[in-house]
Amino acid sequence: MALIDSLFKGWGGMLVGFGAGIVAPSIFPDAGAAVRPLAKRAVKGVLAATEALKAAAAEASEQVNDLVAEVRAERANGDRGRPAGR
Repeated sequence: MALIDSLFKGWGGMLVGFGAGIVAPSIFPDAGAAVRPLAKRAVKGVLAATEALKAAAAEASEQVNDLVAEVRAERANGDRGRPAGR
């Protein structure tokens, strides 16, 4: 649960930022052209971070699956709980 809580900890600020981005064009109509490149850069950064996180999670999952398969193979061969090489 702590991991999930820490993942969503910063969402309040992001929601305020998105809300301000939606309201800003009605208050400052000429600011849209100036802010758009910054918004695009921010979205690109979030997408890059998301893709990197997905890749890291996939790698970690693969390593855990390999470890589980190795332990199951050792158990099937009767090597229960003995360190390798002994």
